[in-house]
Amino acid sequence: MSPTAKSLGAEVLSKVPAVTLGFWAIKILATTLGETGGDTVTMTWLGETTAESNGYGYLIGTGIFATLLVVLVALQIRARRFNAWLYWATIVASTTAGTTMADFFDRSLGIGYAGGASALLVLVLASLGLWRWMEGTVSVDTVNTPRIELFYWVTITFSQTLGTALGDWMADDAGVGFLGGVSIFGVALAGVAALYFWTKISRVALFWLAFILTRPLGATLGDFLDKPHEHGGLALSRPIASLVIAVVMVVLIVVLPQRPGSHPRAPSQATA
Repeated sequence: MSPTAKSLGAEVLSKVPAVTLGFWAIKILATTLGETGGDTVTMTWLGETTAESNGYGYLIGTGIFATLLVVLVALQIRARRFNAWLYWATIVASTTAGTTMADFFDRSLGIGYAGGASALLVLVLASLGLWRWMEGTVSVDTVNTPRIELFYWVTITFSQTLGTALGDWMADDAGVGFLGGVSIFGVALAGVAALYFWTKISRVALFWLAFILTRPLGATLGDFLDKPHEHGGLALSRPIASLVIAVVMVVLIVVLPQRPGSHPRAPSQATA
């Protein structure tokens, strides 16, 4: 076997993107789009927050986006290699499903933001714990088998839903408002970045912490854009705001390098 072939055989390409600055920029846009997009369907089109609401808007929206998410996850798992468009479409589906699910549990079922966030935090930790126990790691660089992909997308969906509930709790129950929430979560993300560059804390743990924090940042930013003036928002059109964010996302996906992550094979695999 040639040195080049051996080199290629010594690593396994993941089916998720490499974690770069561009990844985080697109991820924040995706989470913001998930908030405005979910609100467009449940609040604007299904009228959940209007006097004409039939009380099922959040449930119907959850059914729509959960179905879309299941289809896209199945396509993602069946794909033979990393596909940037499929990956980011699945991420957006998870954020919109997370938005409508959190709103359904917190508002329609009356669990409340604090109760919903607490329950979802337990689910995220349980998913990560089971993943770690069965696979030995929760590093996203190892997402290249159907079972690991399933763990990955379940964990992401729980984290997206948690982020919506956490963002709503911070903005409403904690009383800091949408811009206050954006500032708090933005500072928290900057703190995670500082830990990454200046400490030796587990990179895997810092990734998941940052991944979770981008969701409430996007949620509060999305709410700031489309919520009414009397609630502290800019009252922008939800469909138009969603369209603009989606266009910016597409541009970044085209312009910024999109490559799969990789991790070393075990020695026995590399020689197989």
